Amino acid sequence: MPEAVSIVLAGLGGYGQEYLKALLEQRDDARFRLAGGVDPSPRRCNRLAELNARGVPIYRSLQEFYRAATADLAVLSSPIHRHCSQTCLALAHGSHVLCEKPVAATVQDVNRMIRARDRAGKHVAIGYQWSFSTPIQRLKQDILAGHFGAPRRLRSLCLWPRDEVYYHRNTWAGRLRDARGAWVLDSPANNAMAHDLHNMLYLLGPRTEASAQPVALIAELYRANDIENFDTAALRVHTDGGAEILFYGSHAVPEDSGPEFCFEFEHATVTYTTGHSPIVARFSDGATRHYGGPNDEPQVTKLWTCLAALAGAGTIPCGLEAARAQTLCANGAQDSAGAPVDFPRELVHVKGESPKRLTWVAGLDDVLRRCYAAGVLPSEAQVAWARAGRRIDLRGYRRFPGGAYGQRGAVSS
Repeated sequence: MPEAVSIVLAGLGGYGQEYLKALLEQRDDARFRLAGGVDPSPRRCNRLAELNARGVPIYRSLQEFYRAATADLAVLSSPIHRHCSQTCLALAHGSHVLCEKPVAATVQDVNRMIRARDRAGKHVAIGYQWSFSTPIQRLKQDILAGHFGAPRRLRSLCLWPRDEVYYHRNTWAGRLRDARGAWVLDSPANNAMAHDLHNMLYLLGPRTEASAQPVALIAELYRANDIENFDTAALRVHTDGGAEILFYGSHAVPEDSGPEFCFEFEHATVTYTTGHSPIVARFSDGATRHYGGPNDEPQVTKLWTCLAALAGAGTIPCGLEAARAQTLCANGAQDSAGAPVDFPRELVHVKGESPKRLTWVAGLDDVLRRCYAAGVLPSEAQVAWARAGRRIDLRGYRRFPGGAYGQRGAVSS
């Protein structure tokens, strides 16, 4: 029997508790052992007592862990601006890595991670769980096989309200930089809804482990909440294969809706609405094909996929190169729009009581739905408050900010 994979989990609160729950509930699983947990504030972990009872050592930093121990696999569920440094640290100490999405704040960080991985000769997986799911993999294989013909236009819409609790849950939510000046670029497109942007790029990639390469982008970024960065976005991306990608997302809406998508190909249209409905392909001859829902499987399927890959049973579908395309678009969006446009004050409303007040914009959900249906950006729909971004060439884009960001009134580097 293969030796158990030793795992260190960095980030015991927040999303890290999903990983922790899965690991602790697999009591007799011979595939792994939990070598340690890392969190600067471990009391936030709701299963700390269980970790202590099992004798799992807790460390305040990943550096502290590696001074005392080793791990075959580092699972990183830490803030965006820690992904690069922690991945490079883990690789330097001989660990494979499963890092949460997005891969990093900037493309230069991703490039640094790629170099560190190549030096170490280890695996690095990025935790976009849809990319690890059976329905998305089945859909991607059919796209690669040419069953739908050439891709034309892919659209995705996600309207997820986020209140004060969301933006006050840590010191970096909604921020451009952290307290030390490191880029964070937290936003719907680079955090909660990064999945939806990544998924479109990933599905069009030329291989299972690759995403389509974005070559140009125009973005419109808006803000209702009292934050540094944007809470609403509309992006148009062109890929190297000639497809158009449209992403619409907002946290400044009153009701939860999405994600949903509509992918138009030469011979078929693929659609999905949130929940447990299946992804459905409808062909021009009237035939349909069902794939199941991308949320039907546990989110931590990505963890078990990584363990299998380390044991030589399978591959990692989403690594650094596949995830880099989303970071490139997130960086390009900031360059395209510059400082977010503040919504007109008369349209901004607040409901609820502190500390759970929700800030939302009247009519915004309808505007984004109309734009999604028509495949246009708000400025193209002649919305009064909209402002067009500038076109950003992403070919050869290797460092954020790329120039226009500072020129449009945002904080320069």
